[in-house]
Amino acid sequence: MLPGMAAAQTANPGPGIPIDVADARAARVGNLRYSLRLTVPEAVTAPLEGTTIIAFDLKTAADPLVIDFATSREHVKAVKANGADTTFTWTNGHIVVPAAALKTGGNQIDIAFRAGDASLNRNPDFLYALFVPARAHLAIPCFDQPNLKARWSLALDAPARWQVASNGAEIERQAQGDRLHVRFAETQPLSTYLFSFVVGDFKVETAERNGRTFRMFHRETDAAKVARNLDAIFDLHARAIAFMEQYTGIPYPFGKFDFVAIPAFQFGGMEHAGKILYNASGLLLDESATQNQYLGRASVISHETAHMWFGDLVTMKWFDDVWMKEVFANFMAGKIVNPSFPDVNHELRFLLSNYPSAYEVDRTAGANPIRQTLDNLNEAGSLYGAIIYQKAPVVMRHLESLMGEVNFRDGLREYLTTYSFGNATWSDLIRILDARTPTDLVKWSHVWVEEPRRPEIYTTLDVKDGKIVRLAFEQRDPSRSNRLWPQELRLQIGYRDKTVPLKVSLDTAAADVKPAVGMPAPLYVLPNGGGWAYGGFHLDKTSLDYLAHSLPDLPDALTRGSAWVTLWDAMLDHAVKPVDFVQLASAALPRETDEQLTQRVLGYLNGAWWRHLSAAEREARAAAIEKLLSDGLAAAKTASQKGAWFSTLRDVALTPPTLTRLRRVWEQKEDVPGLPLAENDYSSLALELAVREVPDWRTILDTQLGRITNPDRKGRFQFVMPALSSDPAERERWFLALTDVNNRRREPWVLEGLGYLHHPLRAQASAKYVVTGLEMLWDIQKTGDIFFPKRWMDTTLGGYSDRAVASTVQRFLDGLPPNYPARLRAIILQSADELFRAASVQ
Repeated sequence: MLPGMAAAQTANPGPGIPIDVADARAARVGNLRYSLRLTVPEAVTAPLEGTTIIAFDLKTAADPLVIDFATSREHVKAVKANGADTTFTWTNGHIVVPAAALKTGGNQIDIAFRAGDASLNRNPDFLYALFVPARAHLAIPCFDQPNLKARWSLALDAPARWQVASNGAEIERQAQGDRLHVRFAETQPLSTYLFSFVVGDFKVETAERNGRTFRMFHRETDAAKVARNLDAIFDLHARAIAFMEQYTGIPYPFGKFDFVAIPAFQFGGMEHAGKILYNASGLLLDESATQNQYLGRASVISHETAHMWFGDLVTMKWFDDVWMKEVFANFMAGKIVNPSFPDVNHELRFLLSNYPSAYEVDRTAGANPIRQTLDNLNEAGSLYGAIIYQKAPVVMRHLESLMGEVNFRDGLREYLTTYSFGNATWSDLIRILDARTPTDLVKWSHVWVEEPRRPEIYTTLDVKDGKIVRLAFEQRDPSRSNRLWPQELRLQIGYRDKTVPLKVSLDTAAADVKPAVGMPAPLYVLPNGGGWAYGGFHLDKTSLDYLAHSLPDLPDALTRGSAWVTLWDAMLDHAVKPVDFVQLASAALPRETDEQLTQRVLGYLNGAWWRHLSAAEREARAAAIEKLLSDGLAAAKTASQKGAWFSTLRDVALTPPTLTRLRRVWEQKEDVPGLPLAENDYSSLALELAVREVPDWRTILDTQLGRITNPDRKGRFQFVMPALSSDPAERERWFLALTDVNNRRREPWVLEGLGYLHHPLRAQASAKYVVTGLEMLWDIQKTGDIFFPKRWMDTTLGGYSDRAVASTVQRFLDGLPPNYPARLRAIILQSADELFRAASVQ
């Protein structure tokens, strides 16, 4: 018996999914099956009624059995155990079946219930079940833990005019009047978070690729937009499946393949086996889409498809290892996407897609390790973030390099084969990989996977008589715990006519680069010039001075990309002044030839503009910046490039002439040559004009609302509008309404409105809402989906840079009670880090 198991099998389980309850059940329960029947009403206010038959084997029936169902006692209509009515208790969100009703061996629990709404995402004419990470029990009775996989059978009764989809293939359909009865085939073993169903007013597109039928469910009303995107979407899925089958040696394991484009979906995608959910805006791109958006679509499709093997076929035992499925999905996505975009510099893409986002967290006092301990699944959602999605792929690339590509691939094949349709841990995988390399992977893993933060790496460059006499690097632990991060530095030593790449192993506190001794004095040394090493890189004075003035002169795009990432860090560390950074970006943008870098530098310019320049500095530079962006827009050669320049111009515009031009574009009295604008573009223009309170801005919003034909986009725009009101009372009513969880259900809508409420142009008036936003975070973590707490905090603090708000946040942190969740405190520290840095130099 596991520690704590006896206590877990009492009639008083704790709230959420405590690990002791989960371990006890996993040790007792096997051969699990769910047979679920649900009746879906057309009216969004009417409840879903259902029954579930839970069949399983018990190793011992000596103790009560805990079934998770965090609704209310009134939602449980009847419980039968092995054919007999049974007395049960409902405690802390659990149905507890007494031991007397159970038996060793086969058991069947029948439950009639009213479904909970919290994870069903109900809209007036569609709903979708989203149960990740442990939210299935908010809707249906189940064992809501990843290591109790089950075969699922589902029957749905829904309005006849609606479409239905689930993990299994449809095997029976009957229409009776205005109702439709659909039964789905039993699935392969799936964890609760991977089970899902969709019901609603959707259109269905079908295509065949490589002998496989694909179906796409969507709600897009623009037929031309659908037609323009359809072939690419199906092709990307087919290529991803073909790659994964070849790489893993395992055929696609889940039979049919559907996917659903959900308006304002909370995530980019969710990997329900056999039925992926996507954010519709990421699949169905506008004609003004940028290169990054096309790459992003390919990446998210490849990521979710790779999950069919990493996550769905083999699932982590507990959510402390949730990062495993995410890192391999991201890692495989890179391998899948690259051949489809042969003109893209993929080394640069890997750098820009991963390092900046990971650094945003790992440089902060709230940084978390990749693998985190987890005592209760009610906190599992707070594990997600940039460390899992962006740092972990960097670490995995280092591991593949340590082992060699073939050894690494063969180890993954063994892992997937060994644990197919089951569960595994990071230790299980490390054991398999460790046998294939002389490197001590357990030791390597400890600092990279189980410890937070990044090394701070300092450069020493000594020059005498025009020659290098010493080049060395020292790594320091920001937590002062003397940790060492073993890795290879792939540096670039730069001269006017060439660059010299060198490699050095930094597996001790310091390393001298002996091959550099005697080389001519360089213009710069860039420790991460090869886009490989991970850390906070502190340049020597010569290199920093050169790059801060001459970065655009670097001939190689990957080296320029690394230099930009390093200089952004330097600006945050106050080694480069924000005005100088903006000036450097302004000088670099007209010369930049790589579209990825253009978009990254435009992003940095936007961030520095609003967060690190004062209002007076913005006013003094606005005309020049707007001319730079207008000239770049005119010079850009493709719609993708023009889209990036135009969106930045729209987002930073301040002067009357530019706002007048943007208004004429919105009025459709002036075109942007070479850039076709879609409904989304005009909506964004209207919102940006409104937050600047241009004349008749309210009329602009009302007119744009009337222009929008798609009901989902119209609903979103209407929801956001009050957050832009010039009436402080109306903005306050909108914000305070968010304290009711029912007004936060459409999380992307909430975040868009919150962004405008806290826009830098409204910062002075909206700072009073920061404390309430901080106070709401705990409730948001309890009631929202996995990315919402961090995004809420980022959006709440993202418009501020002054000392007063920084002091407000610090006082809130200092006053937190002892029982405040440590992970939420860490989220606040992560989101406030740039605010603290910007405020410290005021």
